[in-house]
Amino acid sequence: MKTQLLNVSPLQTAKVFAALWFVLTLPLLLIMAIPMMAMAGPMPGYFSGMMLALPFLYAAFGFVFTLIGAWVYNLLAARIGGVEFTLVQVPDSLEAATGA
Repeated sequence: MKTQLLNVSPLQTAKVFAALWFVLTLPLLLIMAIPMMAMAGPMPGYFSGMMLALPFLYAAFGFVFTLIGAWVYNLLAARIGGVEFTLVQVPDSLEAATGA
């Protein structure tokens, strides 16, 4: 069964992606901070402040650009159609096994 996605909620989509970018950036913060502290010792105040701001910046920019992207997608999908994908019915036993 083919289905088209013709409309996405820009604000809801942007909120979800902002939270996603925030969570995904936290491990990146650790990956960047640990080797830098090992090599250079304590980090200067401006650098450590920037490292702490990084997840919030990713979330803010992710929110804005996802909001714009969802809005543009809706404009384009209304004119040329949305993304097509195929759905299949899954037996109940498979749903239970995957936790869906």
